[in-house]
Amino acid sequence: MKDIIIEPWLVDETTHEFFVPEYIIQLAEEVLKNYDLSVQNMQIVTTKPDKGGAIWKLETKSGPKSLKLLHRRPTRSLFSLGAQEYLVEVRKARVPPIVKTKDGKSYVEAGGKLWFVAEWIEPLTPVTKDLEGARKLCYALGEFHRLSKGYVPPKQAEMASRLHKWPKNYEKMITKMSWFRNIAKYYPEMPASPPLLEVVDRFEEQARKGMERFLQSSYVEFVKQGTAHWGLVHQDYGWSNGQMGADGMWIIDLDGVAFDLPIRDLRKLISGTMADLYKWDATWVREMILAYHEANPITPELYELLMIDLAMPNEFYKNIKEVVYEPEIFLNEQTAQLIQTIVETDQSKWPVLAEIENDWKGMG
Repeated sequence: MKDIIIEPWLVDETTHEFFVPEYIIQLAEEVLKNYDLSVQNMQIVTTKPDKGGAIWKLETKSGPKSLKLLHRRPTRSLFSLGAQEYLVEVRKARVPPIVKTKDGKSYVEAGGKLWFVAEWIEPLTPVTKDLEGARKLCYALGEFHRLSKGYVPPKQAEMASRLHKWPKNYEKMITKMSWFRNIAKYYPEMPASPPLLEVVDRFEEQARKGMERFLQSSYVEFVKQGTAHWGLVHQDYGWSNGQMGADGMWIIDLDGVAFDLPIRDLRKLISGTMADLYKWDATWVREMILAYHEANPITPELYELLMIDLAMPNEFYKNIKEVVYEPEIFLNEQTAQLIQTIVETDQSKWPVLAEIENDWKGMG
């Protein structure tokens, strides 16, 4: 077992929903021997076959736990494990505590990956999918960001920071718009090519205007304040990773945390929620920002950057960027319909952003 390296695995119609190769299950059992746990039942609950990750729920004599096989590089996983420990032990945040091994370690290295056991928090229930639920989610996000400030990663951990990457990300978005256009021109017979060609100029223009505003923003000053000042972003925060427990909102699945400006999580949560509503709603956006602000105050300069980021064509880019990998499959009827939905939703965004643009003027 010592020489085994865990690789991504294939799933198809012959495998069940949460299929995990047998050698990984055997490794999981080996890993558990490092813990002083009497495991009565072990059930797979999530897999990431394309990346080589999985989560099991364990029933033990000392209560339910989770066993996680982290799919990232071990040095990167050390960063997120250190963050989880810091949040629990130093900041008393509502994130699942890590269970130590028999020799006091936070993880086990096996198969070229890190594994760890954490408490399984029960009960946890998703917030209601309404404005009140959105407010709770945003407040919990702000609290998470505030409590994560001051985190210093372990020396052997890889630094995970996106703080300096904002300009490159925007530049990449603008560059890829040209790629989308060229690909659609190359496959004119595909159902999604004509609607893509019809709208790509509009979204490219939005990205260019956003970039111009971004270059005039306080971003450079923000970066100078350093990573510890801003704290961590979750990167995958949404309606499933923030849940209500007996004593308040808990935040789970911290595997991808990284240093960054916190409003990126907030922007993703807002734009994703508006996409789910199929329209932008000023009351929702305003209330979501205010709920966040209550837990982690937003300065006028940071609010301006949030407005810039909200104005970028994020949903279009996120949903269309896969076209570069398999255009002959991606540019189908379903994508044509998706483009129409994105365009309709985007039209309702601009009056909302205009309405809330000056909300933070005079604050500070």
